Amino acid sequence: MLTTNPFAEISAYIPPIAMQLFIILMVVLVVGGTVLDMIHKKSAKYFFENAEKAKKTATRDVSSAEKTSLAVKVLTNEVMTAGEFSNPKRRISHIFMMYGFILFAATTAIMIFGYLTPGESTPAIWPLLWHLGAAMLCFGGYWFWFSIRVDVNSEGAKWYQVHNQDLFILSLLATCTLALIWSFLQSIGSATAADIFFILFVMAAIVLFGGVYFSKFA
Repeated sequence: MLTTNPFAEISAYIPPIAMQLFIILMVVLVVGGTVLDMIHKKSAKYFFENAEKAKKTATRDVSSAEKTSLAVKVLTNEVMTAGEFSNPKRRISHIFMMYGFILFAATTAIMIFGYLTPGESTPAIWPLLWHLGAAMLCFGGYWFWFSIRVDVNSEGAKWYQVHNQDLFILSLLATCTLALIWSFLQSIGSATAADIFFILFVMAAIVLFGGVYFSKFA
């Protein structure tokens, strides 16, 4: 299971080109949803005007070296280590989800675009990282939902109370969970059940990437 490319197993009845086009479509949906959100909230206009104001009120010119140094600090402190979160639990959860998603998405693309040619075997490292990424997503995501997002004591927020902004985390959890179940069922030879969970996995992915405008950036 852990070292088998699950997409190669279904390439016998789903053409590789169909899977590749699906990946491209998901990228287009994310980009389109993000652009629509920026237009709706006028984010680009705000940041452009803010940058112009900052230039006018600046007391000195910032050198290229300083800009690079600041960019590196932001990248290492706020992006790579989620330093913007003061809550340690929230930070750890975010790190697991962020790196898990990167692994999961990247290895999905690698296995679909690079290793679906008939007779070509997939190096064990890619499906291993795919399963690891999905597991990290599940760990960080379920921890966030049941331990951080749900706060009955202070806010009375229960796990089953779902709001519009929860679409992202719920569809993300559904995608990685269904992916692992699909892979497991495939590995034990339960073809019918595996096909059902593959369809559910695809549907969850469509909601995740197609719902960007309504969820993550809402």
